[in-house]
Amino acid sequence: MVRFAVVGTNWITESFIEAAKNIDGFALTAVYSRTEDRAKEFAGKYNVENIYTNLQEMASSDEFDAVYIASPNSFHASQAILMMENGKHVLCEKPLASNTAEVEAMVQCAKDHNVVLMEALKTTLLPNFLTIKEHLHKIGTVRRYVASYCQYSSRYDRYKQGEVLNAFNPVFSNGSLMDIGVYAVYPLVVLFGEPSSINGQCYMLESGVDGQGSLLLQYDEMDAVITYSKITNSYIPSEIQGEHGSIIVDKIHTPEKVIIKYKDDSEEDITVKQNQHSMYYEAKEFIYLIQNNAGESTVNSHVSSIITASILEKARRQMGVIYPADK
Repeated sequence: MVRFAVVGTNWITESFIEAAKNIDGFALTAVYSRTEDRAKEFAGKYNVENIYTNLQEMASSDEFDAVYIASPNSFHASQAILMMENGKHVLCEKPLASNTAEVEAMVQCAKDHNVVLMEALKTTLLPNFLTIKEHLHKIGTVRRYVASYCQYSSRYDRYKQGEVLNAFNPVFSNGSLMDIGVYAVYPLVVLFGEPSSINGQCYMLESGVDGQGSLLLQYDEMDAVITYSKITNSYIPSEIQGEHGSIIVDKIHTPEKVIIKYKDDSEEDITVKQNQHSMYYEAKEFIYLIQNNAGESTVNSHVSSIITASILEKARRQMGVIYPADK
């Protein structure tokens, strides 16, 4: 049994718990929130007795073995390192940290303390992403990766009325690329590795974060085009183009329908059935790693997280999206 604590009491944490509770070996035993009332309220939903409002006290507790961190991006590194220094395994929401230096420090800490650190990027562990990897060879030499994820933020209307919430505040290392674009970047890295060049541009909001943007990434034999937004919606699929055909993916962040269109106009549906909540698979992978002393995921690996962080940081610097954490 792996006993979990959670840092962050928002909807994403609730989704994680709902997904993970169906996994043999998962038990929720501790909750952290900045306020005692919120901690008690959240813990009460799941019949959890151990609540904390002090992270140092929590980290030194023996009431849990692993922690799921879903706090604002700018807190990820310090919270994860504190937990790992106290022997706790860490599953940390994407993006893993504010910048490459923080990610590298987290990875080193995980190695120093012999604990599992994994970025909670659900996409790359989903059945319909694994089917893309399995069938990728069928489209021949890959020439282009095109991914779009644009989702109008529920907080943008309030932003336009003058209220800058966390989602659009650079203090929390937020913005469109970090919160939305990462869902298109991480799968690219898992499939194709590190690009040779990166070009990014964005529409900058007055708060100092990007509302939307696009990336052009170059590889030796292919390029990648990524578009993302928190201020518009998009309904177009994503695509991996090869010389023999193209893989069409309905939603790059949570693929549910995947087909191959070959150059002779024939089609092959390679969709596989997904029976579980989309966050189930990342939780299962993380628990497996702990139970088998595996160190790190072969999919959401430390290298994948470092490369992704580097892409995000380089693109942000080109755009002029600089966070307090970068300084």
